[in-house]
Amino acid sequence: MAATPLRFILLCCTLLLGLCQPSFLQAAEKAPIRVGATVSLSGKFQILSYMVRNGYQLWAEEINRSGGLLGRKIELIFYDDKSSRDRVLELYEKLITEDQVDMVLSPYGSTLTMAAAEITEKYNYTLLASSASSTELWQQGFSGVFGIYSTADRYFLGFLDLLAREQLKTVAIVYHNSTFNISAMQGSKKWASLFGLQVVYTAQYENHLQDLPAIVAQLRNKNIDGLIFCGYPPQGYAFIELLKRDELSFPGLALTIVPALPEFYDTVGPYAENIFSPSQWEADERLPFPGTNSFIESFIAKTGKIPSYHACSSYSACQILQRAVQQAGEINHDKIRSFVANLDTVTIMGRFKVDFHGKQIGHNPILVQWQDGNKEIVYPTKMRTAPARFNHQPPPQR
Repeated sequence: MAATPLRFILLCCTLLLGLCQPSFLQAAEKAPIRVGATVSLSGKFQILSYMVRNGYQLWAEEINRSGGLLGRKIELIFYDDKSSRDRVLELYEKLITEDQVDMVLSPYGSTLTMAAAEITEKYNYTLLASSASSTELWQQGFSGVFGIYSTADRYFLGFLDLLAREQLKTVAIVYHNSTFNISAMQGSKKWASLFGLQVVYTAQYENHLQDLPAIVAQLRNKNIDGLIFCGYPPQGYAFIELLKRDELSFPGLALTIVPALPEFYDTVGPYAENIFSPSQWEADERLPFPGTNSFIESFIAKTGKIPSYHACSSYSACQILQRAVQQAGEINHDKIRSFVANLDTVTIMGRFKVDFHGKQIGHNPILVQWQDGNKEIVYPTKMRTAPARFNHQPPPQR
């Protein structure tokens, strides 16, 4: 009888160990999935990187509220790259080798994404290039880099098509000396030729504060029907201020990026009327893509701001990565790459399909124009919310 309590105690211990063991396993299984990226908290990409960062964060918050990915929470690790290519090289190396993140997301822009890709390829990580569109990126032979955007050489296709349809004849192009903007310029020249338009003036600038005043002065003496400006937001705003100062107007005026931003009209004022911009997506409930309205509402609730296409593309890239991981059933970059490379689907951004280089070929840019204080889609016809206007007439400066 004396052994009975001992046997009872041993039996209880055995049962307790059996109950505890699954808990230990569950705790191990629920270690977070660490996802790293750099963001530009300062420098020339700061405005656009804000949208990218919040797109990533919104996705992670929604995944975590729904129980995680593969039953694991998402832990985002961000570092400030200060819009510097050298810092991107250093920080993606750190994310992979020191922080040992499971996956990475891309920084903003073609220049910084190119740097990140050099590191991710070195360590066999998959990179969804959520906000890079330079054609050069897809000429490097990367095997694990996949684009979300239509490439920059197609940005002004719609604008030039509409110019030709309007029977306008001449085009001028001003562009920044950087990967993305050179691609946009080269594509514009190609499409202008195909549409029978004559490029009468091109000018490259390095420092917008030093170089743009002289370029704008030269524009006054040119016969220009359509003016294209390829540059980043601070440069675009500076260019518009110079045009306003000199009271210059053109039948068609189009700029990359900055007129597509939701705050553009409030920043520029009435001069914004009838300015065009290529865009990858718009926060418009009339777009037919699944999940668009829910994303817009969630982004506004999170940030108090209307999302730009940079936020949408970042969120969309995360959705694609999520699907690839779910399909693989594990964080296996060979399986993830294979899934993404063969994927043909529709996201909130629109169609996603890449070629064997990883270049986006399913998605096409749209063209927007500010009309009566509202941003309207004017190209392509099937997505149009208003017809294009070719009569950019800025109000006189007082």
